[in-house]
Amino acid sequence: MILISRTTGARFGGNTLKDFEIMEYRPLVDEVKELIHKKQYKVLQLINAETINLYWEIGEEIYRQQEENGWGKSIVQVLSKELQKEFPGAKGYSAANLWRMRNFYLSYRNSEKLAPLVREISWSNNIIIMEKCKDDLQREFYIQMTKRYGWTKRILANFVEAQTYEKYLLNQTNFDLTLPKERRVQAKLAVKDEYTFDFAELSPEYSEHELEMQLVNNIRAFLIEMGGDFTFIGNQYHLTVGSRDLYIDLLLFHRRLRSLVAIELKIGEFEAEYAGKMQLYLTALDEQIKLEDENPSIGIIICKSKDKTYVEYALKQTNAPIGVATYQLSNSLPENMKEMLPEPEEIVKRLRIFEN
Repeated sequence: MILISRTTGARFGGNTLKDFEIMEYRPLVDEVKELIHKKQYKVLQLINAETINLYWEIGEEIYRQQEENGWGKSIVQVLSKELQKEFPGAKGYSAANLWRMRNFYLSYRNSEKLAPLVREISWSNNIIIMEKCKDDLQREFYIQMTKRYGWTKRILANFVEAQTYEKYLLNQTNFDLTLPKERRVQAKLAVKDEYTFDFAELSPEYSEHELEMQLVNNIRAFLIEMGGDFTFIGNQYHLTVGSRDLYIDLLLFHRRLRSLVAIELKIGEFEAEYAGKMQLYLTALDEQIKLEDENPSIGIIICKSKDKTYVEYALKQTNAPIGVATYQLSNSLPENMKEMLPEPEEIVKRLRIFEN
C-alpha cells in the first residue's frame, strides 16, 4: 500500500520515499487516479440510469392500474405510505414524487428519441424539464444541454427561466463562419438575442455612459443575466493601436470558452459600422492581451433595437466572431416570441448540433 505525504516523502512498505522518488512513480499514480475517477463516474451514471428506469416503471404501473381500476389520484397517497413503511429512510417515495413518476412516463412513452435521453440526466433535472417545458423540441434542447455541459439543477432552472431555448434559436451571430466547429455551440449559448437589465435605475433620457455604470454598479446581477459563465475584467478597458486610444465599454472573460469577450453598448439601433469597430477591438485584444492558452476573443454588441435582416448582412462580411443582441429595462418578454421562432423543421435541424 502506498501512502503519499504532502511533506517530504511517502511511506512504502515501511520505507520512506523522497520527493524525487515519488516523481518517478507519478505517471503510474496519475494513471490509476484517472482510472478510478472514470470508473466512479461510470458507476454514478449506471445508478442514475437504473433510478430513472425504476421511476419510469413505477409511473407506468401507477397509470396502468388507474386505467384498469378507475382509481383517482388518491392511490398515490396510499402507495406512498406503504412504500415508506417498507423502505424506511428511502427518499423519492412521497405522494408528490410518485405522481411525477406517472406524469414522467406519460410525457415520454411515445417519444422514441427522448425516452432513452431522459435516462442520461438526473431525476431532479428531469422534473424541471418535464414541468417547465411542454414542447418536445424544447425538452430535447434542455436534456441535451444538461447532458453535454453537466448543468446542475440550479443552473438548468436559471437557463429555463431565462428562456435560453428561445433566445438560442433567435440569436444573431456569425459564429458558423468565424469559429471552429467545436466552439460554435458554446459560443452561441453565450449570446442571447435579448438581455433584461431590470436592475438598472435610469432616467427616461439616459446616456450610454449611464447605462454602462449601472451595469458595473450592479455587476453581480449583470453577470447572472449574461449567463453565469462570465467573469468581469474591467470597463472602459484601454488599448492602444498605433497613435490611437481605444476603450472597450466592458471586457469580460468566458470560462467555458476560455475567451475574452468585448461588450459594446449602444442605446440606439444597430449600425453596420459597429461591427467594424468591434472587429478592431477583437484584433487588438488577440494581439495584445490574449494569453497563449486562451482562445480568440469574441464580441457582443448590445443595442436598444436592431433590424434582423440588416444585422445579418452586416455580419456576413465580418471576419471576427461577433454577436448582436438587444436589451430591455423591464422584465417583460414579447407576446409574439413563439411566433418569432423558426419552423419545427428548422429547429430540428439546429438541434442536430448535439449529435456531433
